[in-house]
Amino acid sequence: MIYIVYLIFYGFLLTAIIGLLASWIDRKVTARVQYRVGPPILQPLIDIIKLSGKETLVPRGVSKITFLAAPVIGLSGVILVSALLWINNIDRGNTFIGDLIVAIYLLAIPSISIIMGGFASGNPLASLGASREMKLILSYELPFMLAVFVPVIKSGFSIELGQILTFQAENGVMTGAWSGTLALIVAILCVQAKLALVPFDMPEAETEIMGGTLIEYSGSGLAVYRLMKNMLLFTLPFFLIILFMGGLRIDGIHLLYGILKYVGLVALVTVIRNTNPRVRIDQAIRFFWGPVTVIAIIAVFLAFRGL
Repeated sequence: MIYIVYLIFYGFLLTAIIGLLASWIDRKVTARVQYRVGPPILQPLIDIIKLSGKETLVPRGVSKITFLAAPVIGLSGVILVSALLWINNIDRGNTFIGDLIVAIYLLAIPSISIIMGGFASGNPLASLGASREMKLILSYELPFMLAVFVPVIKSGFSIELGQILTFQAENGVMTGAWSGTLALIVAILCVQAKLALVPFDMPEAETEIMGGTLIEYSGSGLAVYRLMKNMLLFTLPFFLIILFMGGLRIDGIHLLYGILKYVGLVALVTVIRNTNPRVRIDQAIRFFWGPVTVIAIIAVFLAFRGL
């Protein structure tokens, strides 16, 4: 029963609320940077509700089951990984061996669902966007895994999220060391790509391929994808906070500190989004396989040296 509560309340409801709020903050800051007023606070929720009430159109001659199931699969992956993160954050003893590996696998499901939906739609622009998404995954997963390996090394080669949190509570956060700081920088860049935000929004690229992977989606299917992306805007920074910043505590002054950590990461993602142009997919691959991977390798080396 307790796991059902975590799944429904923490994994879906709380994550969705925070994700929608973070989406509003992102859009509001973006608007102010462009000297616009920006949307009201409930606009992300209104968009989801409005899309849910529209007709869901299915292109002729496509794989209907795959086309409609893809957004549900992506949303399910986000809910599962968010519930897993909340369980470990609230009760560090309620963990199991390899839950870090499970979280990494689950975080890949949203991108895979976008690829499935793009190819299933039968649209050439959607297929192009799905192809870009595949290449983007191949580019950022290597440095992302190396960055995640740093807290594993520093915590005594633990692959349990609860033990990594316990280690930071007893020895200080990972960002207190050079290796942890470098790994966090690499992870933030990879999260930017996982969220498909500028400069790594080439799978959708509205000005180039008119939405790419999502071009054929409408109604509830598009609403589920939008909700999934909003929830990822909380889940991915939350994952980094657990690995590198000691997690989120909800008692006393620590609640304010936890909010500041999360808002700081979202603000950084927003700043990167609004101060960089979109890059080509080949440039993204060279960037992640080149300097980002080199920095990640340096972080791993420093972690082995205890720095």
